[in-house]
Amino acid sequence: MPAINILIIRILLAVLAGGIIGAEREYRNKSAGFRTMILIAAGSCLFTIFSLSIGNGSPDRIASNIVTGIGFIGAGVIFKADDRIKGLTTAASIWLVAALGMGIGAGYYLLSFIGCGVSLIVLVSFVLLEGWIDKANQIRVYKIVCDFKTGQLVQYEKLFLHHHLKFKRSKRSRNGSDITGTWIVQGKEKYHDTFINEILNDEQVKIFEF
Repeated sequence: MPAINILIIRILLAVLAGGIIGAEREYRNKSAGFRTMILIAAGSCLFTIFSLSIGNGSPDRIASNIVTGIGFIGAGVIFKADDRIKGLTTAASIWLVAALGMGIGAGYYLLSFIGCGVSLIVLVSFVLLEGWIDKANQIRVYKIVCDFKTGQLVQYEKLFLHHHLKFKRSKRSRNGSDITGTWIVQGKEKYHDTFINEILNDEQVKIFEF
């Protein structure tokens, strides 16, 4: 087993690595932030150190259980909101920070901090790329309620095509004199905006959810 000063250095380096990733998550106000990431990195580092000393020839047993345990923590930050699954990036960050802590605990300092640096670049810089992709292609759910008229909802489907939007019928229903249509619509952000603006100014539309 390494000397105590080496072990302390490993724990402090794990805290540093976890703090770097955690600071980015905290800045973006994510559920797993600065302190959480530090604790995950330090805990993974300690588990790895302990597994090397008390593993009885099989240090991989404790290390492999770290991955399993981290999976439960990661699952806790994933949730559904606005018909979308959120928290996946934070869950992946938790998984990554645990790997960094394990690597540092095993003495792979350089490789661990290279991984930390690359991960930080992905989390910070790729947000711009993600924003561009989101503008280039968005999927939204539209719900329109209007007076029942034969072919009325078909007119809105033609309007989707006019605005260069692809659509898929989700549900139609009639309630008295009203008819409701729901569609899953895909296209560029600017096309969605022009369509929304036109529908908002359509006096025949009673309810419009977008």
